[in-house]
Amino acid sequence: MELEQLIIDCSIKQKKGLHFISASVVIWTIILLVHLSGLNIEQKNLVTFCCSAILFPLAWLMSKWLHIDFQGKGNPLSQAGILFSINQMLYILIAMWVFAAMPEKMLMVYAMIFGAHLMPFSWLYRSRSYLVLSIVIPIATLILGLLYPPSVIAAAMIVFEIVFTVCLFGECRNLPKKEEPQH
Repeated sequence: MELEQLIIDCSIKQKKGLHFISASVVIWTIILLVHLSGLNIEQKNLVTFCCSAILFPLAWLMSKWLHIDFQGKGNPLSQAGILFSINQMLYILIAMWVFAAMPEKMLMVYAMIFGAHLMPFSWLYRSRSYLVLSIVIPIATLILGLLYPPSVIAAAMIVFEIVFTVCLFGECRNLPKKEEPQH
């Protein structure tokens, strides 16, 4: 298969990563609840990091609910998607440093990293939504993080992720239909 066909196949089978973005709505909601709690900032930040651990299981559940091929077997570009996701883990080291140095700014940095890591997916899925939000999220969370407490960032991320999910549903409606195997 040529590259464009592989990209289209990946976009169709994985519905442009809709399962991961919809799972992130749940995760950011949990993060908001944590940041509205009476925990101290270090505890809130630690629980925020722990919330990341449920992304893959939650995305897997969403893939079942949304009828998405979670692994994208048979398409070598699925491995690129995994690489793009794992790449974010290296940048989380920056958030870990902020956790210790300026704990009140950790969620801002965490959200900026999350937003910026979306950019390669704009290529993988030929998605304007990924491109726009990979730029908007880091800039918006920087501004919000400099002006407001972390709970405002978490609330804004929920809004961004809901808008993102709706946009991806729209993009997926415009994809060619998945061809069913011949029996």
